[in-house]
Amino acid sequence: MNPQELSQTRLIDGLPALRLLEGLARVYQLVLVVDQQGRLQWMSSELRRFCGGADCQIGGDARTLFPRLPKPEQLLTIRRLLRSQGYLSHMRVDLRGGDGTEVPAELSVLPISTEDSDPPLLVVIARRVGDRGETAGEQAASVLDNAPDAVLAVDEKGFVTYSNAAVERLLGHSRDELRHRPVALLVHNPIDVEKLASSLGPGQKIRDWDLNLRRSDGSAVAVSASADALKLPDGTVRGTVLFLRDVRERSETELELRKRNQELEHCVHTLAHDLRSPLVAILGFSRLLRQDYGDNLDRTGRRFVDRIEEAGRTMDHMIRDVLELSRIGSDERKSLIDPRIVLLQIQAERKPQLDERGIRLTIPDGPPMVYCDRTRLYQLFSNLIGNAIDHMGPCDAPSISVDIEELPDHHLITVNDSGRGIPAEHQENIFDVFRTLRPHSESRRGSGIGLAIVRKIATTHSGRAWVESESGHGALFCVTLSRT
Repeated sequence: MNPQELSQTRLIDGLPALRLLEGLARVYQLVLVVDQQGRLQWMSSELRRFCGGADCQIGGDARTLFPRLPKPEQLLTIRRLLRSQGYLSHMRVDLRGGDGTEVPAELSVLPISTEDSDPPLLVVIARRVGDRGETAGEQAASVLDNAPDAVLAVDEKGFVTYSNAAVERLLGHSRDELRHRPVALLVHNPIDVEKLASSLGPGQKIRDWDLNLRRSDGSAVAVSASADALKLPDGTVRGTVLFLRDVRERSETELELRKRNQELEHCVHTLAHDLRSPLVAILGFSRLLRQDYGDNLDRTGRRFVDRIEEAGRTMDHMIRDVLELSRIGSDERKSLIDPRIVLLQIQAERKPQLDERGIRLTIPDGPPMVYCDRTRLYQLFSNLIGNAIDHMGPCDAPSISVDIEELPDHHLITVNDSGRGIPAEHQENIFDVFRTLRPHSESRRGSGIGLAIVRKIATTHSGRAWVESESGHGALFCVTLSRT
């Protein structure tokens, strides 16, 4: 839609309506918008060229385009359209050209609501009867009629040429109702028309696109749509074939899973809080035991108190990590973050550990900005670097290197260490909760949740986390975060 067309929309200034018209204009040539009084509000450039003349001015009577209508008021009144749900309202008329010629045409009409239009306006899609081409979809009818999924064949101009029996079961529209109708009128959400229009172009493909379609009773049905080119036996592309799978059951299952997951996270959150009360008591009494009765304890008794306090602190860290794990994905504020600032903070906090073990930490000088919640980005780097420190093991010139690469759709974060490495059979399960590969000979233990937190952060940011490693040759931890 060019600026001239946009300037003539008048009442069509709501963003969803503009997107609807932009999508329709890319697929259908003859499109106009009228109000309840039959006044022309917008028309496509192709229709303007066809009709010509002063009668096509915005604000004029749109019925001048359709001579000899027996009851023209029935076509352009919302009452009749709403009685038939409007979205597949269909009528044969004569379309008057600028040179006075009259061409038989078919009209399909749907009402749309905008911010300033109450009651709704009407979008009219016209098609000259002579424009009907070969219905390539019918050649595959014998194969597709009994397919379990709904199948629609659409020609190059966006009109339905074939629908199988599953379509009628899914949408409630018979084949006769759909045949030669604009497929865009089946879309429930006007914003989705733009996506649908892009899928109808040559060479375009869609895979598992979630879409809401409108049934014959006006209700919406959730489907998963896939699209591919519709080809004749000689290889000629004659449109698009759409495969529609009913996902209402899947949506209900996902809703139930989300509900159960929320209940589980609430249970974990409550349990973790409840565990902290007796833990605080244990640590408090062990501290009093050391302070008030330490002189009465022998070496073995003091070692027992040390073990109690060490185990208590480990459990406290685990509870804190479990609480943090349950919070990831809720109430996050994503923005563009400079990762170097976060890394400098962690480098300063970890300096005693790094110096004690002689580990050199290298961070990038000018990394790209990362789209993430700042707290989650800190946790991600802190857990990966802390994991590399804790599992470094004995090696020559121990080092940890952090790098961030900007890719078309995401950022790739890598943390590479020169430590002992990770055996192939453990490279997946180390991301599980409470899993750690620390040898029993090393007394200090982590919570076993750090890498689980890293993976969940990646997942909630539309990314993933994995490790590449060989025993004795260090480990490369990789995390992707979506850029949008």
